[in-house]
Amino acid sequence: MGMISNMIAVVTRDTRMEGLKQRWGTSNQADFLLDAAVQHEVERRRKSKARKGIAVSDEDIDQFADSAIALTDRESYEQEDAQYNRSLKQLFRELDLGFPIREVDRSFLANFDFGRCLAVVVIGQDGLVANAAKYVGDLPVIGVNPDPARYDGLLLPFQVREARAAMQRVINQRARYAKITLAEVNTITGQRMLAFNDFFVGCRSHASARYMLDANGTREAQSSSGVLISTGAGATGWMSSVFNMAAGVSRFVSGNDVPALSIARDERKLMWAVREPFVSRHSSAQNVMGILHEQDELVLGSQMPTQGVIFSDGVEDDFIEFNSGNIATFSVSQQQVKLVVG
Repeated sequence: MGMISNMIAVVTRDTRMEGLKQRWGTSNQADFLLDAAVQHEVERRRKSKARKGIAVSDEDIDQFADSAIALTDRESYEQEDAQYNRSLKQLFRELDLGFPIREVDRSFLANFDFGRCLAVVVIGQDGLVANAAKYVGDLPVIGVNPDPARYDGLLLPFQVREARAAMQRVINQRARYAKITLAEVNTITGQRMLAFNDFFVGCRSHASARYMLDANGTREAQSSSGVLISTGAGATGWMSSVFNMAAGVSRFVSGNDVPALSIARDERKLMWAVREPFVSRHSSAQNVMGILHEQDELVLGSQMPTQGVIFSDGVEDDFIEFNSGNIATFSVSQQQVKLVVG
């Protein structure tokens, strides 16, 4: 039998409630443990008031319970799970266009053969689009927002009821696309990884990362809490925290803000920054930020005997070991994401 072609891949991920079920076995067990957490917190607050000699009324108990429920976020878990599953069922109906549909869980992205697909539909949060886009090559990506009231959906331009028309435009070659730049890393050990938002290079523990940094021919031994390499898509994410910290320190010291630097999602450039560089006899901090244009490279040589890692887009379980003797080269990737926008 020949290999199925022209299928539609639908990328999904477990909701937080599904994660609880996997952790605790069943829905009932998850409910029991969340209830127990609420009761423990209510009792803790009651005892705390009692030790201070403060009388606790029934109204106080109700307020304690409301606060504890908010802390566990139980209602949100249940509502989110129900809405996601309703949206997923509707999405499969909308995509019934005569092509086979294959659901791909996020955990199987790296192993799924997307070469058999004509398009990839992602239903989830923005982060799921980022995770999926690295594996699909030049296939069209249709981002579907399953819960517009809960998710911003910057990478999810379509609601579920719009997915059918979006897929038809792809099939009929009438879709409009936004091209999104990816970052790429290659190591001397032969490993390659892409990043939609950013790469992190550092130590798996809270120990300092040690490495040699080479940017534009300028080499420097550094010790820091890691290096971020960001695309334009990621400039408003993790990288923005670097500017937030720099601006806060600058305001405290001099009363002046540090303006944030940003690049557009389709610009063929990357931004990199060293997090919390430490200056010592063995390390310096002269070269802690820069821009990589299309032909530029940022090269890092690990000086960490163990625990060195490179991971992309916050997925810590999918990483490249980056220990002593390994050298990693970061650059703008030739591969781009084709995000359907109309």
